[in-house]
Amino acid sequence: MNSVIKKAGLVCFLLLAGSKCFAQSGNFKAKNPYYSRTITTPLKVSNAVWKKILTPELYQVAREGATETAFTGKYYELDEKGMYYCAVCGNPLFLSTSKFAMTCGWPSFYQPVSKTSVKYRKDTSYHMVRSEVLCGRCDSHLGHVFDDGPKPTGKRFCMNSVCLDFIPVSKIK
Repeated sequence: MNSVIKKAGLVCFLLLAGSKCFAQSGNFKAKNPYYSRTITTPLKVSNAVWKKILTPELYQVAREGATETAFTGKYYELDEKGMYYCAVCGNPLFLSTSKFAMTCGWPSFYQPVSKTSVKYRKDTSYHMVRSEVLCGRCDSHLGHVFDDGPKPTGKRFCMNSVCLDFIPVSKIK
């Protein structure tokens, strides 16, 4: 019986340790000199520098344009009041009040916080034509925008959770 408990404990430890490998911890923010939820000055930082600062998963999605697996992101089903920021630089991106339930597998919003919160770029990968959404401050890949969202905009900003940093209303300073 002790052997089974020890093995179960080891499995839990490994799972938790593995999940922390990809999380952007508070320690990450302390080591990222570019992260600020108040400064909005555009950043010009090389990918070589970002690669040293960001976790491998965040770097792959935000700087190389990868996509996290559908229905696995930490904010996909989050229904809490607050603000979503860029996980790379801290730029304000979306209010929780613009988030809506969607079955696409990623957190979806109908509008960004401001016109300068995000930028757009034509994406022709995978033999499709889409509008890629980039952070307005650090140019990191956040996801894509589509024209099948709800009113009032009709837009669906389909974002990767790993690229978002959520702060509940009670903790916004």
